[in-house]
Amino acid sequence: MVNDDLTHFNDEKRAKMVDVTAKTETKRRAIARATIHMEAETLKRIQAGKIAKGDVLAVAQVAGIMAAKKTSELIPMCHPLMTTKADISFQDDAKNKLTITSEVVTVGKTGVEMEALTAVTIAALTIYDMCKAMDKGMRIEQTYLVEKTGGKSGTFKAEV
Repeated sequence: MVNDDLTHFNDEKRAKMVDVTAKTETKRRAIARATIHMEAETLKRIQAGKIAKGDVLAVAQVAGIMAAKKTSELIPMCHPLMTTKADISFQDDAKNKLTITSEVVTVGKTGVEMEALTAVTIAALTIYDMCKAMDKGMRIEQTYLVEKTGGKSGTFKAEV
């Protein structure tokens, strides 16, 4: 589904923040996911809490939540939102891959897709930062919107 209506441009074809004044407030929810590939030993050390900088997943979780709340400060055309829920979870494949999932919720006039995507991205970058001394070859991949609900455009679910 591709929508050609680009709303972030004014009459002069310059960037603008979309006017959401007339929109109805609804519950909006977004789930995003990112994957970080690493050496098997790196994943084992993360699981065992043996990374010198501390509890990697706890720090990454807090970083992701903070990122969701600060998205409008990082992405110029994002509206500041009252986030009512932000959560980060981790799932590993017991080999060399860690999947990060975020869920962000608000009741408002605009969606939280960018907040969910920012949350998983910053969580992944935090993991990289905390483990780079032992594994500079980590790869952050497959960052995408899994699902979004609410608002005028309704529900979206990624076909993965």
